[in-house]
Amino acid sequence: MKLTRQAEILKLIHEYEIGTQEELAGKLNERGYHVTQATVSRDIREMKLTKIAGESGAIRYAMLQAKEQNEAARYVRMLRDAVRSIQTAENILVIHTAPGMAMAAAAVIDEIGWPEIVGSIAGDNTIFCAVRSREEAVQVMKRLTKMLEKL
Repeated sequence: MKLTRQAEILKLIHEYEIGTQEELAGKLNERGYHVTQATVSRDIREMKLTKIAGESGAIRYAMLQAKEQNEAARYVRMLRDAVRSIQTAENILVIHTAPGMAMAAAAVIDEIGWPEIVGSIAGDNTIFCAVRSREEAVQVMKRLTKMLEKL
């Protein structure tokens, strides 16, 4: 539950300019996550979110750059725990995960920000990643597989 809630937090801070814990708790509650401000505060601390100036100039939450090795290793560990298989279907990656882990894994894949991936959709245990071309889908699948084997 915590992992899926934190994945939802990532989606929300990318979708909206959220500047307060109360705002974030409200958006989470709208989406069916029954949280308190204290829970959101713990999540923000654990996820190491920071406040930055948004496009409108308002202060908003953002994820620190994933280039830091500790954060990157955390992403890889999370994906390794979640992902069961990866296949291509033309330019679509079909990623099967452990039950309930697809949304969190998709959020991590989106956060990695590989330019070949146009977008992803997650269900309970399956992710569809649209990739720009068939060839790039194969490359991304190989890169993901290699990344998951290294840890």
